[in-house]
Amino acid sequence: MVCSKCRRRFAIRRQISMTSRQYSVSTRKSWLVVIAIGTVIPILAVGIFFAHLYVSQESQIFQGSKLPPDYQFKFNVPFEEVTLAVDGAEINALHFRQPNPRGLIFFLHGNAGNLQSWTSDVEYYQRVNYDMFMLDYRGYGKSTGRMEGEEQLHSDVKVAWNSVASKYAGKPIVIYGRSLGTAVATKLAVDVEPDLLVLVSPFSSVVAMARIQYPHLPAWLVRYPMRTDKRIANVKSPIVLVHGTADRLIPVEHSIELKELIDAPSKLLLIDGAGHGDIHLFKDYLDGLTSELPD
Repeated sequence: MVCSKCRRRFAIRRQISMTSRQYSVSTRKSWLVVIAIGTVIPILAVGIFFAHLYVSQESQIFQGSKLPPDYQFKFNVPFEEVTLAVDGAEINALHFRQPNPRGLIFFLHGNAGNLQSWTSDVEYYQRVNYDMFMLDYRGYGKSTGRMEGEEQLHSDVKVAWNSVASKYAGKPIVIYGRSLGTAVATKLAVDVEPDLLVLVSPFSSVVAMARIQYPHLPAWLVRYPMRTDKRIANVKSPIVLVHGTADRLIPVEHSIELKELIDAPSKLLLIDGAGHGDIHLFKDYLDGLTSELPD
């Protein structure tokens, strides 16, 4: 027979063993919960961040400022204000005209501001005797509507082109894009084959630009890819690329990369010391552009 003291010792040991096993199982469960939380929270945070980037792209890419509907433009050169009907909106544009112009510059501006801020040097076009047509994208200046997709943007620009290009039959037409406008200008040049395509401070694609800040950003997340690098080889018109060597927003390497992709006659003008927003103030830029304009 087992003595009562032995039975008590056995019972205590059994209880301690059961408690230890229960504690071990509980501890493992707690660590699994901690690991699961530590894994899920970062994934959830990344997902929320990507979702924010996806739905907020219009506000990040298109940073135009509005003008009152009754705003009156004032310039020292002759011009005409134009309103163009597009699908669900109206596009506001300015057409600067000379008595006997050499041709037309169809100007597609950058992602910020509006017609008022982008027409700061219209006298230059008067000096070179070129008419100039510039439009505000949806949501910019006095243009109505809002941006809803890249194809919509290209469609609006094509409407503007069709409204004015036919007036210059027999005269050279230059499509000029600046910054954001370079992507739109390239697509338009593929479709209509102007006499010259000028790209000032171009970027290879929005995907490439986004990856400067977010290196691991998946391409499918970008709803406005604007793949100039995929389109520029299809441009049959002569191309002039212009880039400032001190451009900190769009590195000059974008122009160098695009130059290598071009099949048409092309030239790359590097403006020493010019940045992204002041390149048009440099004499080398003005002289270089003037020398490339077709007669």
